[in-house]
Amino acid sequence: MGSDRRERLADARLYLVCDARPGGAQVEPLLRAALTGGVDVVQLRDKELDDCSLLGAATTFRRLCDEHGALFLVNDRPDLAVTAGADGVHVGQDDMPVEGARRVVGPDRLVGLSAHTPEEIDEAAGADYIGVGPVHVTPTKPGRPATGPSLVEHAARYARVPFFAIGGIDTGNVGEVVSAGATRIAVVRAIVEAGDPEAAARRLRTALVEGAQVGAP
Repeated sequence: MGSDRRERLADARLYLVCDARPGGAQVEPLLRAALTGGVDVVQLRDKELDDCSLLGAATTFRRLCDEHGALFLVNDRPDLAVTAGADGVHVGQDDMPVEGARRVVGPDRLVGLSAHTPEEIDEAAGADYIGVGPVHVTPTKPGRPATGPSLVEHAARYARVPFFAIGGIDTGNVGEVVSAGATRIAVVRAIVEAGDPEAAARRLRTALVEGAQVGAP
């Protein structure tokens, strides 16, 4: 099971971070559209819900990800990731350390880590993947300064695990991070706030795939 998850992670290109009720609406239509458009990984991140509500939302996330062959992760809570039957957990620099998360979720589930500096990229031992950014200022990370494409360039050269560029990336600027060396991105508003989430996901994924083909030897 662990090797299958890591193989799917290696092939993943588009990662959606989403709360349980995006914009106050039901999440299922959005997730279904995003997954149909090409999202490979979905993270449930909701700081407002209690554990019971999070687990209830996780049931919908898990079902839809299974229907589309996507990976499902939970933010910050390794214990809930296990209870929800998720494929893994994502932790930040100020959350439980990677080794602690690994002890909770076990060897077969994925552990992702946020990285905001070259040093954090270089020291991301034990993580299965890293999220690199925020490339641009974003309201989902208030107070966190933008790194610009230079951090993506560092990750493209030195990251020892798959990385997803994240932070204010959308259909208008995805080419910038692709040019900096990213082959994977994670987004929130670019899909959640899109008038047509499926089309937005499809355009983002196309930009990533075409960029990877251009960069191939």
